[in-house]
Amino acid sequence: MSPTVSEQRTRPLLDITRIYYERAAAELPRGQEILARWPGADLVEVESHWRIPELHGDEANVRRWVRIKTEALVLGVKKGVAVRPNGRSADFIAPSTANGCAMACAYCYVPRRKGYSNPITVFANIDQIAGSIHRHIGRQGVKAEPNQCDPHAWVYDIGENSDCSADALVSDNVRDLVDLFKSEPTAKLSFATKFVNRDLLEWDPQGRSRIRFSLMPAPMAKLVDIRTSPIPERIAAINDFVEAGWEVHVNFSPVIVADGWLDEWRDLFDQLDGALSERAKAQLSSEVIFLTHNEQLHEVNLGWHPKAEEVLWRPDLQENKISQNGALNVRYKSGAKRGYLAQFKALAGEGLPYCDIRYAF
Repeated sequence: MSPTVSEQRTRPLLDITRIYYERAAAELPRGQEILARWPGADLVEVESHWRIPELHGDEANVRRWVRIKTEALVLGVKKGVAVRPNGRSADFIAPSTANGCAMACAYCYVPRRKGYSNPITVFANIDQIAGSIHRHIGRQGVKAEPNQCDPHAWVYDIGENSDCSADALVSDNVRDLVDLFKSEPTAKLSFATKFVNRDLLEWDPQGRSRIRFSLMPAPMAKLVDIRTSPIPERIAAINDFVEAGWEVHVNFSPVIVADGWLDEWRDLFDQLDGALSERAKAQLSSEVIFLTHNEQLHEVNLGWHPKAEEVLWRPDLQENKISQNGALNVRYKSGAKRGYLAQFKALAGEGLPYCDIRYAF
Protein backbone atom coordinates (compact mmCIF):
# COMPACT_ATOMS: atom_id res chain seq x y z
CA MET A 1 0.00 0.00 0.00
CA SER A 2 1.33 3.45 -0.88
CA PRO A 3 1.77 5.98 1.94
CA THR A 4 -0.94 8.58 2.37
CA VAL A 5 -0.21 12.21 1.55
CA SER A 6 -0.33 12.93 5.27
CA GLU A 7 2.33 10.28 5.91
CA GLN A 8 4.42 11.70 3.11
CA ARG A 9 4.34 15.11 4.77
CA THR A 10 5.80 13.73 8.00
CA ARG A 11 8.81 12.02 6.43
CA PRO A 12 12.13 13.80 6.97
CA LEU A 13 13.14 15.81 3.93
CA LEU A 14 16.38 13.82 3.56
CA ASP A 15 17.51 10.57 5.12
CA ILE A 16 20.10 9.42 2.59
CA THR A 17 20.71 5.67 2.57
CA ARG A 18 21.91 5.15 -1.01
CA ILE A 19 24.09 7.27 -3.29
CA TYR A 20 24.27 6.64 -7.01
CA TYR A 21 27.46 8.13 -8.40
CA GLU A 22 29.31 8.67 -11.62
CA ARG A 23 32.96 7.76 -11.17
CA ALA A 24 34.14 11.11 -12.54
CA ALA A 25 31.99 12.93 -9.97
CA ALA A 26 33.27 10.84 -7.07
CA GLU A 27 36.85 11.69 -8.01
CA LEU A 28 36.30 15.44 -7.76
CA PRO A 29 36.83 17.25 -4.43
CA ARG A 30 33.17 18.21 -4.13
CA GLY A 31 32.12 14.68 -4.86
CA GLN A 32 34.42 13.36 -2.14
CA GLU A 33 32.96 15.90 0.31
CA ILE A 34 29.43 14.76 -0.46
CA LEU A 35 30.26 11.07 -0.08
CA ALA A 36 31.89 11.83 3.27
CA ARG A 37 28.66 13.41 4.56
CA TRP A 38 26.88 10.02 4.42
CA PRO A 39 29.54 7.43 5.24
CA GLY A 40 26.93 4.78 5.96
CA ALA A 41 25.10 5.09 2.65
CA ASP A 42 25.18 2.28 0.11
CA LEU A 43 27.19 3.33 -2.93
CA VAL A 44 26.09 2.36 -6.44
CA GLU A 45 28.23 3.32 -9.41
CA VAL A 46 26.25 4.32 -12.49
CA GLU A 47 27.23 5.14 -16.02
CA SER A 48 25.11 8.29 -16.21
CA HIS A 49 23.05 10.31 -13.76
CA TRP A 50 20.41 10.56 -16.50
CA ARG A 51 19.83 6.82 -16.81
CA ILE A 52 19.01 5.08 -13.53
CA PRO A 53 15.89 3.01 -14.23
CA GLU A 54 15.10 2.19 -10.61
CA LEU A 55 14.92 5.94 -9.84
CA HIS A 56 13.63 7.52 -13.00
CA GLY A 57 10.75 5.27 -13.99
CA ASP A 58 7.31 6.80 -14.08
CA GLU A 59 4.24 4.82 -13.08
CA ALA A 60 6.32 1.92 -11.77
CA ASN A 61 7.69 4.11 -8.99
CA VAL A 62 4.55 5.97 -7.94
CA ARG A 63 4.08 3.96 -4.75
CA ARG A 64 7.59 4.74 -3.54
CA TRP A 65 8.07 8.15 -5.11
CA VAL A 66 8.53 10.06 -1.85
CA ARG A 67 10.69 7.34 -0.30
CA ILE A 68 13.04 7.64 -3.27
CA LYS A 69 13.19 11.41 -2.82
CA THR A 70 13.99 10.99 0.88
CA GLU A 71 16.56 8.20 0.73
CA ALA A 72 18.33 8.47 -2.64
CA LEU A 73 20.97 10.94 -3.77
CA VAL A 74 22.65 11.06 -7.17
CA LEU A 75 26.15 12.43 -7.70
CA GLY A 76 27.00 13.46 -11.23
CA VAL A 77 28.95 15.77 -13.50
CA LYS A 78 27.17 18.56 -15.32
CA LYS A 79 28.08 18.14 -18.98
CA GLY A 80 26.83 21.43 -20.44
CA VAL A 81 27.87 24.51 -18.47
CA ALA A 82 26.81 27.25 -20.88
CA VAL A 83 24.77 30.22 -19.66
CA ARG A 84 21.48 30.72 -21.51
CA PRO A 85 19.52 33.95 -22.08
CA ASN A 86 16.14 34.30 -20.40
CA GLY A 87 14.80 37.85 -20.11
CA ARG A 88 11.71 37.02 -18.06
CA SER A 89 12.35 36.28 -14.38
CA ALA A 90 16.11 36.67 -14.88
CA ASP A 91 18.39 37.95 -17.60
CA PHE A 92 20.19 34.61 -17.81
CA ILE A 93 19.82 30.99 -16.71
CA ALA A 94 23.04 29.75 -15.12
CA PRO A 95 24.14 26.13 -15.49
CA SER A 96 22.49 24.10 -12.74
CA THR A 97 24.45 22.90 -9.74
CA ALA A 98 21.73 20.31 -9.10
CA ASN A 99 18.72 18.69 -10.69
CA GLY A 100 15.62 17.28 -9.07
CA CYS A 101 14.15 17.88 -5.64
CA ALA A 102 13.44 16.30 -2.29
CA MET A 103 10.02 17.92 -2.20
CA ALA A 104 7.00 16.61 -4.11
CA CYS A 105 4.80 19.47 -5.33
CA ALA A 106 1.96 17.96 -7.31
CA TYR A 107 2.28 20.43 -10.20
CA CYS A 108 6.09 20.48 -10.57
CA TYR A 109 7.40 20.52 -14.14
CA VAL A 110 10.99 19.47 -13.33
CA PRO A 111 10.34 15.68 -13.04
CA ARG A 112 9.10 15.50 -16.62
CA ARG A 113 12.70 15.64 -17.82
CA LYS A 114 14.06 12.70 -15.89
CA GLY A 115 11.20 10.64 -14.54
CA TYR A 116 8.72 11.43 -11.88
CA SER A 117 10.46 10.37 -8.67
CA ASN A 118 13.49 12.51 -9.59
CA PRO A 119 15.46 12.84 -6.32
CA ILE A 120 18.25 15.37 -5.97
CA THR A 121 21.14 14.98 -8.38
CA VAL A 122 24.02 17.17 -7.26
CA PHE A 123 26.80 18.10 -9.66
CA ALA A 124 30.37 17.81 -8.40
CA ASN A 125 32.08 19.99 -11.03
CA ILE A 126 31.22 23.22 -9.21
CA ASP A 127 34.52 24.89 -10.16
CA GLN A 128 33.73 24.45 -13.84
CA ILE A 129 30.18 25.77 -13.35
CA ALA A 130 31.32 28.79 -11.33
CA GLY A 131 34.05 29.56 -13.87
CA SER A 132 31.54 29.57 -16.71
CA ILE A 133 29.29 32.02 -14.86
CA HIS A 134 32.19 34.30 -13.89
CA ARG A 135 33.43 34.54 -17.47
CA HIS A 136 29.93 35.19 -18.77
CA ILE A 137 29.42 38.05 -16.32
CA GLY A 138 32.71 39.56 -17.42
CA ARG A 139 31.60 39.58 -21.04
CA GLN A 140 28.39 41.49 -20.27
CA GLY A 141 29.92 44.67 -18.93
CA VAL A 142 27.70 47.12 -17.06
CA LYS A 143 23.93 46.86 -17.53
CA ALA A 144 23.07 49.95 -19.54
CA GLU A 145 19.28 50.02 -19.11
CA PRO A 146 16.88 48.80 -16.42
CA ASN A 147 14.49 45.98 -17.24
CA GLN A 148 11.94 43.81 -15.45
CA CYS A 149 14.68 41.56 -14.09
CA ASP A 150 16.53 44.33 -12.24
CA PRO A 151 17.21 48.04 -12.71
CA HIS A 152 20.98 47.78 -12.35
CA ALA A 153 22.38 44.24 -12.20
CA TRP A 154 22.44 41.32 -14.60
CA VAL A 155 20.36 38.62 -12.89
CA TYR A 156 21.36 34.94 -13.12
CA ASP A 157 18.85 32.30 -12.06
CA ILE A 158 20.79 29.40 -10.52
CA GLY A 159 17.80 27.22 -9.58
CA GLU A 160 15.97 26.40 -12.79
CA ASN A 161 15.87 22.63 -12.14
CA SER A 162 16.01 22.35 -8.35
CA ASP A 163 15.31 24.13 -5.06
CA CYS A 164 18.59 25.70 -3.96
CA SER A 165 17.57 25.97 -0.30
CA ALA A 166 17.15 22.20 -0.18
CA ASP A 167 20.27 21.67 -2.30
CA ALA A 168 22.26 23.48 0.40
CA LEU A 169 21.49 20.56 2.73
CA VAL A 170 23.50 18.31 0.41
CA SER A 171 26.56 20.29 -0.63
CA ASP A 172 28.28 23.69 -0.57
CA ASN A 173 27.53 24.32 -4.25
CA VAL A 174 24.93 27.02 -3.64
CA ARG A 175 27.05 28.74 -1.02
CA ASP A 176 29.99 28.78 -3.43
CA LEU A 177 27.88 30.67 -5.96
CA VAL A 178 26.59 33.10 -3.33
CA ASP A 179 30.23 33.78 -2.43
CA LEU A 180 31.09 34.21 -6.12
CA PHE A 181 28.48 36.90 -6.65
CA LYS A 182 29.74 38.95 -3.70
CA SER A 183 32.65 39.92 -5.94
CA GLU A 184 30.53 40.54 -9.05
CA PRO A 185 29.37 44.19 -8.80
CA THR A 186 27.46 44.06 -12.10
CA ALA A 187 25.43 40.93 -11.38
CA LYS A 188 23.35 39.10 -8.80
CA LEU A 189 22.10 35.55 -8.50
CA SER A 190 18.50 34.54 -7.97
CA PHE A 191 16.54 31.43 -7.07
CA ALA A 192 13.02 30.53 -6.00
CA THR A 193 12.35 28.30 -3.01
CA LYS A 194 9.59 26.60 -1.07
CA PHE A 195 11.91 25.48 1.73
CA VAL A 196 13.10 27.65 4.61
CA ASN A 197 16.73 26.79 5.28
CA ARG A 198 17.89 29.09 8.06
CA ASP A 199 21.51 28.08 7.60
CA LEU A 200 21.47 30.54 4.68
CA LEU A 201 21.09 33.40 7.17
CA GLU A 202 24.78 33.00 8.07
CA TRP A 203 26.08 33.40 4.51
CA ASP A 204 26.32 37.23 4.32
CA PRO A 205 25.40 37.62 0.62
CA GLN A 206 25.85 41.40 0.82
CA GLY A 207 22.84 42.16 -1.33
CA ARG A 208 24.17 40.28 -4.36
CA SER A 209 21.79 37.32 -4.02
CA ARG A 210 18.02 37.35 -4.47
CA ILE A 211 15.93 34.66 -2.81
CA ARG A 212 12.34 34.38 -4.01
CA PHE A 213 9.96 32.72 -1.57
CA SER A 214 7.14 31.03 -3.47
CA LEU A 215 3.79 31.74 -1.86
CA MET A 216 0.19 30.66 -2.37
CA PRO A 217 -2.82 30.55 -0.04
CA ALA A 218 -2.19 28.09 2.79
CA PRO A 219 -5.27 25.90 2.14
CA MET A 220 -4.17 25.33 -1.45
CA ALA A 221 -0.54 24.80 -0.43
CA LYS A 222 -1.63 22.15 2.06
CA LEU A 223 -3.20 20.26 -0.84
CA VAL A 224 -0.53 20.59 -3.53
CA ASP A 225 2.80 21.70 -1.93
CA ILE A 226 3.84 18.34 -0.51
CA ARG A 227 6.89 18.20 1.81
CA THR A 228 7.54 21.95 1.60
CA SER A 229 7.84 24.52 4.39
CA PRO A 230 4.38 25.74 5.49
CA ILE A 231 3.30 29.09 4.06
CA PRO A 232 3.37 30.87 7.48
CA GLU A 233 6.97 29.70 7.93
CA ARG A 234 7.97 31.07 4.54
CA ILE A 235 6.35 34.43 5.29
CA ALA A 236 7.96 34.58 8.73
CA ALA A 237 11.40 34.07 7.20
CA ILE A 238 11.28 37.09 4.91
CA ASN A 239 12.24 39.76 7.46
CA ASP A 240 15.10 37.63 8.78
CA PHE A 241 16.55 37.09 5.33
CA VAL A 242 16.35 40.81 4.55
CA GLU A 243 18.20 41.60 7.78
CA ALA A 244 20.83 38.98 6.87
CA GLY A 245 21.74 40.76 3.63
CA TRP A 246 19.56 38.94 1.12
CA GLU A 247 17.37 40.66 -1.41
CA VAL A 248 13.99 38.99 -0.87
CA HIS A 249 11.24 38.84 -3.47
CA VAL A 250 8.13 36.67 -3.57
CA ASN A 251 6.75 34.41 -6.27
CA PHE A 252 2.98 34.16 -6.26
CA SER A 253 3.11 30.75 -7.84
CA PRO A 254 1.36 28.83 -9.06
CA VAL A 255 -1.92 30.70 -9.12
CA ILE A 256 -4.59 28.01 -9.24
CA VAL A 257 -8.14 28.98 -10.18
CA ALA A 258 -10.68 27.22 -7.94
CA ASP A 259 -13.77 28.08 -5.91
CA GLY A 260 -13.00 31.03 -3.66
CA TRP A 261 -9.49 31.52 -5.06
CA LEU A 262 -9.58 35.34 -4.98
CA ASP A 263 -10.77 35.40 -1.38
CA GLU A 264 -7.93 33.08 -0.39
CA TRP A 265 -5.38 35.28 -2.14
CA ARG A 266 -6.82 38.36 -0.40
CA ASP A 267 -6.25 36.61 2.92
CA LEU A 268 -2.68 35.77 1.92
CA PHE A 269 -1.94 39.38 0.96
CA ASP A 270 -3.31 40.50 4.33
CA GLN A 271 -1.08 37.99 6.14
CA LEU A 272 1.96 39.07 4.17
CA ASP A 273 1.32 42.78 4.70
CA GLY A 274 0.89 42.25 8.45
CA ALA A 275 4.12 40.27 8.77
CA LEU A 276 6.58 42.36 6.78
CA SER A 277 8.90 44.94 8.28
CA GLU A 278 9.19 48.36 6.66
CA ARG A 279 12.64 47.42 5.40
CA ALA A 280 11.29 44.25 3.79
CA LYS A 281 8.41 46.13 2.18
CA ALA A 282 10.75 48.77 0.73
CA GLN A 283 12.73 46.21 -1.28
CA LEU A 284 9.93 43.76 -2.12
CA SER A 285 8.99 42.81 -5.64
CA SER A 286 7.11 39.85 -7.06
CA GLU A 287 6.38 37.49 -9.91
CA VAL A 288 3.02 35.95 -10.78
CA ILE A 289 2.87 32.58 -12.51
CA PHE A 290 -0.41 30.88 -13.28
CA LEU A 291 -0.61 27.09 -13.27
CA THR A 292 0.61 25.08 -16.24
CA HIS A 293 -0.03 21.36 -15.92
CA ASN A 294 0.96 18.29 -17.93
CA GLU A 295 -1.04 15.32 -19.17
CA GLN A 296 1.58 12.72 -18.22
CA LEU A 297 2.02 14.21 -14.76
CA HIS A 298 -1.75 14.22 -14.34
CA GLU A 299 -1.85 10.48 -15.02
CA VAL A 300 0.97 9.83 -12.56
CA ASN A 301 -0.62 11.99 -9.87
CA LEU A 302 -3.81 9.95 -10.08
CA GLY A 303 -1.76 7.08 -8.67
CA TRP A 304 -0.63 8.86 -5.51
CA HIS A 305 -2.50 12.14 -4.99
CA PRO A 306 -5.77 12.20 -6.94
CA LYS A 307 -7.28 14.86 -4.66
CA ALA A 308 -4.82 17.43 -6.00
CA GLU A 309 -5.90 16.68 -9.56
CA GLU A 310 -9.39 17.95 -8.77
CA VAL A 311 -7.96 21.49 -8.82
CA LEU A 312 -4.96 21.00 -11.11
CA TRP A 313 -6.67 19.21 -13.99
CA ARG A 314 -9.63 21.35 -15.10
CA PRO A 315 -10.52 20.69 -18.76
CA ASP A 316 -13.45 23.09 -18.39
CA LEU A 317 -11.00 25.95 -17.69
CA GLN A 318 -7.89 24.84 -19.57
CA GLU A 319 -6.64 24.49 -23.12
CA ASN A 320 -3.84 22.45 -24.65
CA LYS A 321 -0.39 23.84 -25.20
CA ILE A 322 2.39 21.89 -26.90
CA SER A 323 5.69 22.56 -25.15
CA GLN A 324 9.04 23.01 -26.87
CA ASN A 325 9.90 19.35 -26.21
CA GLY A 326 6.62 18.16 -27.72
CA ALA A 327 4.84 17.33 -24.44
CA LEU A 328 1.15 18.09 -24.07
CA ASN A 329 0.67 20.75 -21.42
CA VAL A 330 -2.51 22.49 -20.34
CA ARG A 331 -2.97 26.06 -19.16
CA TYR A 332 -5.92 28.31 -18.53
CA LYS A 333 -7.73 29.40 -21.68
CA SER A 334 -6.03 32.53 -22.95
CA GLY A 335 -9.08 34.79 -22.91
CA ALA A 336 -10.10 33.73 -19.43
CA LYS A 337 -6.53 33.92 -18.17
CA ARG A 338 -6.30 37.59 -19.12
CA GLY A 339 -9.32 38.21 -16.93
CA TYR A 340 -7.91 36.15 -14.06
CA LEU A 341 -4.62 38.05 -14.24
CA ALA A 342 -6.36 41.42 -14.25
CA GLN A 343 -8.35 40.43 -11.16
CA PHE A 344 -5.22 39.16 -9.45
CA LYS A 345 -3.24 42.32 -10.17
CA ALA A 346 -6.06 44.52 -8.91
CA LEU A 347 -6.27 42.52 -5.70
CA ALA A 348 -2.49 42.62 -5.19
CA GLY A 349 -2.46 46.34 -5.83
CA GLU A 350 -4.98 46.86 -3.05
CA GLY A 351 -3.37 44.53 -0.53
CA LEU A 352 0.31 45.13 -1.30
CA PRO A 353 0.55 48.57 -2.95
CA TYR A 354 4.33 48.75 -2.37
CA CYS A 355 5.03 45.43 -4.13
CA ASP A 356 5.37 45.75 -7.88
CA ILE A 357 4.89 42.76 -10.17
CA ARG A 358 8.07 42.35 -12.20
CA TYR A 359 6.88 39.46 -14.31
CA ALA A 360 3.55 37.73 -14.88
CA PHE A 361 2.82 34.63 -16.92
